[in-house]
Amino acid sequence: MTAVTDFLLNRSSEPRLEAPAPDRETLNTAFACAARAPDHALLRPWRYLVVEGEGLKALGELFASTCANNSDEQEIEKLRRAPLRAPMVIVGIASPRPHPRVPEVEQVMSAAAGMSFLGLALQDAGYGVMWRTGAVAYHSAVHKGLGLDDHEQIVGFLYTGSVSAAKPAVLRPGVEEFVRHWP
Repeated sequence: MTAVTDFLLNRSSEPRLEAPAPDRETLNTAFACAARAPDHALLRPWRYLVVEGEGLKALGELFASTCANNSDEQEIEKLRRAPLRAPMVIVGIASPRPHPRVPEVEQVMSAAAGMSFLGLALQDAGYGVMWRTGAVAYHSAVHKGLGLDDHEQIVGFLYTGSVSAAKPAVLRPGVEEFVRHWP
């Protein structure tokens, strides 16, 4: 096995995150890795927003604004506090462009691959990450509040910071459970 394979086999999502968050140099390197995602026709159909500090509270307010008028206060408060689970949240945005040979779905998958590469690079730098979505990722109020154009969509919120507590290993399926050879 190579160091890369060992790293991938030990990758995990980390829900318990605290300060410090990645510094600018680490972030720039991680974003450079994200830009290495497969990208048919070099359309670069992605962009990212980095949210930290007071921005996390504003993001929480934006999440809370998605609740219906009949939502209970506990649900609203949970959404309001959600971004505070990490010192930094990176919003991954798919920004597909019309192209005669590259369908939108390929461009969205490219943006998702970029998020994955971003998370792996941050973990390699010693940080924990947790890729989250949920209903807020698809809500028009969140899209509008974050300044997304009509053709854009959120591929995820990458919560990142320093791991505050180890979590138990997650049992992974054996390869034979999800791989078949064809024909």
